[in-house]
Amino acid sequence: MPPVAGLCTHTYPNGLTLLVESMPDVRSAAFSLLVPAGSAFDAPASRGAAAVLTDWMLRGAGPLDSRELTTALDNLGLSRSEGAATVHISFSGATLAEKLPEALALYADMLQRPHLPEDEFEPSRVGVEQSLRGLEDEPRQKVMQELKARCYPTPWGLPNEGSLDSITTLTADAVRAHAARCVRPNGAILAIAGYVDAQELIDLVGRLFGDWQTKPDPVIESGPPGPQIDHLPHESTQTQIGVAYHSVPYNHPEYYAAWAAVNVLSGGMSARLFTEVREKRGLCYSVYATTNTLKDQARVLCYAGTTTERAQETLDVLIGELVRLKDGIAPEELARCQARAKSSLIMQQESSTSRASSIARDWYHLGRVTTLAEIRAEIDRLTVPIILEHVHRHPAQDFVVVTMGTSPLEVRRGVL
Repeated sequence: MPPVAGLCTHTYPNGLTLLVESMPDVRSAAFSLLVPAGSAFDAPASRGAAAVLTDWMLRGAGPLDSRELTTALDNLGLSRSEGAATVHISFSGATLAEKLPEALALYADMLQRPHLPEDEFEPSRVGVEQSLRGLEDEPRQKVMQELKARCYPTPWGLPNEGSLDSITTLTADAVRAHAARCVRPNGAILAIAGYVDAQELIDLVGRLFGDWQTKPDPVIESGPPGPQIDHLPHESTQTQIGVAYHSVPYNHPEYYAAWAAVNVLSGGMSARLFTEVREKRGLCYSVYATTNTLKDQARVLCYAGTTTERAQETLDVLIGELVRLKDGIAPEELARCQARAKSSLIMQQESSTSRASSIARDWYHLGRVTTLAEIRAEIDRLTVPIILEHVHRHPAQDFVVVTMGTSPLEVRRGVL
């Protein structure tokens, strides 16, 4: 018999939480595994340890060496990804449902019995270093990374890969120490969605991960963010502009109103920033806004890329549009936001990968899982007055501004 659609949650004695959503209309199964060992837990002298560890753990585990482990994953037809974020290191994958137990067994070995071989450390470290060096050639990404570092307290806004200074001096022993201190089941989340039986998975995950030993939660050393207004000298004919201001996090009652407000600004080619800053005035070649949320705080992050000659005007008009949002929203702007969101929900409903990722995120931020019907209801109940009430309670102000180019720009009086 096919599995019965629905969600099941189970927390094991060691603190690992399993979330299972059965999707009888698909034949795939996907998992998203979040382990609270991300870059925020890097020791100050070892920034980048979490990023290097995420790759190093894949280079041999349990009875398999690096080549054998890679071959085993490939033989399962697993579409996989891994990486280090601020709070978690994450591992995700999707395959045919009948292959899921074998895949989970391999990841159980990676987390509990990684080899972390000395001769494989340098390739893992160099991979992260190359990513950081590549960032120097991507000014758009660079300015947005620097913007986050200036609008969140340390270490919450710091780059997940560390810095070139820290990554070039990082040692194998420092990364092993990060793993020993941080990789733990308490606080970890394993979300699975697809053609699966919940009770079978509860038993399987218990056998694979039940002996994983808990550890004390590491202490995070927090510090102040960078300067509110900053300029990064860069010889170029272009200027990169990053602007940020406070918003509400995903767990806030007004989150969907905040989401809609940002989508009015930057939800496609008909949204305000694109039409007003790029199309009508021709000020820049790229402009957008997006919400970035941590568990207890959030920011709206905005970007504009323009020529040096038009940079000051671009910054002025960009901030002007952010402030002008409180003056009114047209019904058709809200309708476009709702239509885009519903299309996204339909695609998510058909994808085990998207659903596994979503339920893991929900559990971390909310301590529960939202259904697709619940999300749709939240979107449907939005009205122009609801969004404007939110914008007036949380206006675009107290901006953090980072620019990158030949000359600093002036943030006009009255917008800070």
